[in-house]
Amino acid sequence: MLADLLNETYDGDLEEVWENERTATPVRAFAVRLHQTGCSVRETTTILAELGVERSHGAVWNWVHRLADSGCDPPTAQPSRVAVDETAVKINGEQSWLYAAIDVETKLILDVALFGRHGTDPAAAFLHGLTEKHDCSEAVFLVDQYGYRTALARLGLGGRVDYVERNLIEKWFHTLKMRADRFHNSWVGSRASVREWLAQFMHYYNHQRPHQALDGRTPAEEVLN
Repeated sequence: MLADLLNETYDGDLEEVWENERTATPVRAFAVRLHQTGCSVRETTTILAELGVERSHGAVWNWVHRLADSGCDPPTAQPSRVAVDETAVKINGEQSWLYAAIDVETKLILDVALFGRHGTDPAAAFLHGLTEKHDCSEAVFLVDQYGYRTALARLGLGGRVDYVERNLIEKWFHTLKMRADRFHNSWVGSRASVREWLAQFMHYYNHQRPHQALDGRTPAEEVLN
């Protein structure tokens, strides 16, 4: 049974992508296909273990996201409503703050950034970077009170306090932390490795993960179509 599953999911072109990995490429390809059908990384790891392939959660996560182009930015968007928020994460036991913004209509993650603190200055820096990547001239930013209203005024951007639609970005943070156990406690590794992982996850969410609210399309497909 396992041999048949591996043969069905194996693609010889993956050899070059995954060279120098100690696990056979057909096994990794099978794990990726499982994940693409809706299994979480943890569920995929459990299924592999049941089939006699013992690998760590982190190893399976790396397989899943190795194929994502971590340097690929989201497509340029012209959002009308943007939900913005930040969440605390620990890196090597020290607290940092992850900022993110999502297009409410298309569910596209527009940008993410990591800062050592939160407040008006980091919020303004994040929003400035966001406007450099997307046309936000007509966008209304949905924010909470903390730091954002002053930052928006500083940059000449429009926004309002919103605790309903803005929950969309909080749900994304929840999805991210569910996918990465290392954020539940403390990420062990460099800040550069965190940024690389975040870029990979954003690419996965925008380009690979079907969204129920978009009738099974990905956010990138929704923007490009």
